[in-house]
Amino acid sequence: MNQENTAALFPKGDQLPKEWFTGNAFLSPLVSKDKNNEFSAGAVTFEIRARTNWHTHPKGQVLIVTEGSGFYQEKGKQPQIIKKGDVINIPENVEHWHGASAKTAMTHIAITNFKEDVQVTWLKPVTDEEFNEANHEK
Repeated sequence: MNQENTAALFPKGDQLPKEWFTGNAFLSPLVSKDKNNEFSAGAVTFEIRARTNWHTHPKGQVLIVTEGSGFYQEKGKQPQIIKKGDVINIPENVEHWHGASAKTAMTHIAITNFKEDVQVTWLKPVTDEEFNEANHEK
């Protein structure tokens, strides 16, 4: 009898601040910066329509999608659909956003490097118009 385990890989975690996210997004911390690691890692769960603000990382970031599907978009480029199993390598100081789609939730592991004590610079929210355009909604 083959029964697939449908339990989440990591717990949902705590809700992330509304000043940096639109909709409901949650973080389950996995690895903190310490004397051995110049990065942090966490599982981020985005409910349907949830997304980050536009932001940059001074030393880049890697996203590994573990559940669902959503979007990744760099400023001035077309949004990309990202789905379970995808790995996105975000270069340093590239303005971007990521999150769930209008129809599906998404979870990814975010591995974010530090430059001194900074790992992210938060910018303005992704507008509903920008989000709807990514989702091909009017």
